[in-house]
Amino acid sequence: MEPVKKRMLISTIAIGAAVLSVLAVFWLASPRVPDARTTPGVGATLPGAGADPYVLDEVGPEVPTLVEYLDFQCPSCAALHPTVTALRVQYEGKINFVVRQFPLPGHPHAMDAALAAEAAGQQGRFEDMYSKLFENHDEWAAEVGPQAGTFRNYAEELGLDLAAYDAAIEDPATSERIQADIDDARRAGAQGAPTFVLDGEVLQLQEVSDLTDALDSA
Repeated sequence: MEPVKKRMLISTIAIGAAVLSVLAVFWLASPRVPDARTTPGVGATLPGAGADPYVLDEVGPEVPTLVEYLDFQCPSCAALHPTVTALRVQYEGKINFVVRQFPLPGHPHAMDAALAAEAAGQQGRFEDMYSKLFENHDEWAAEVGPQAGTFRNYAEELGLDLAAYDAAIEDPATSERIQADIDDARRAGAQGAPTFVLDGEVLQLQEVSDLTDALDSA
C-alpha cells in the first residue's frame, strides 16, 4: 500500500473510533426510561386503563384491554390469581392486561402489600412482587400483626435495592399513586375486589366463563 493511502486509512479508522467513543459517552450519560409503570402516555391509549397503569401484557390499542383492580390481601383475588395467569397465557397476543391497585379498608395488610408492589415497581419489578405476594398469600394474609417486614423480606429475596425500596415505602408519592388507582376504581364503578373492566366497562361476573365469554366477544 502506498504511504499516502496508508496514512489516510489510519486517519479514517482513528476518526471513526473517536466518533464511536463520543457516541458511547452520550449513550451512557443519557437518562433511562424507568421500568416502573408504562412510559407516560402509553396507558392513556388503552381503553379503560386510566393514567399511569401497570401494563403487564401489551399488544396495542387495537385489541381489547382488560383491567383488574385488585387487593393483594383479598381472598377472592388470591383464589382467582391462578385463573388470571392461565387466561393471560390463553389470550396471549390478543389482549392487553392491566393491573390497578384497589386495597380495601377492611383488609389491614392490603395497603402495606400495595406499597410493597409499588416500591418493587419503581425498580421495574412490579410483576415479580405481584406474583410473590399472591404465591405466598397463605403465609401473610391471615396474620394478625403488621406484615411490612414480610414484604421487605420478599423484596430482599427478589434482589431489590433495599435502600431504594425503603425510600419508596416512606415516600408520600408512592401512597399517592395507590390512591390514584383507588380513585380510578371508584370512578369506574368498582364495588369490591377483584373488579374487572373490559374496554372501560365493568364486567359483572358470576363464574370464570363470564370473563372468557366477554373476552371472546370483544
